[in-house]
Amino acid sequence: MIKATVYVTIKQSVLDPQGVAVQGALHSMGFGEVENVRIGKYMELNLDTTDAAAAEERVKAMCEKLLANTVIEDYRYELEV
Repeated sequence: MIKATVYVTIKQSVLDPQGVAVQGALHSMGFGEVENVRIGKYMELNLDTTDAAAAEERVKAMCEKLLANTVIEDYRYELEV
């Protein structure tokens, strides 16, 4: 079994309205030192395989096809064998 951890974030060149809203809320709560907030997604996948190379290929395909909108989002992943 291999565990994949996937992180998806909005690209730096894309406006993140949810991040802007959170930043505004933090400022209104007295956390004025926060300069920028970017919101993302965190996913854990358990893969029924012991082949790390195959797992990496499959996770990349999952990210490209479903887990991330690569037009506006970046992704990265880590595999835990």
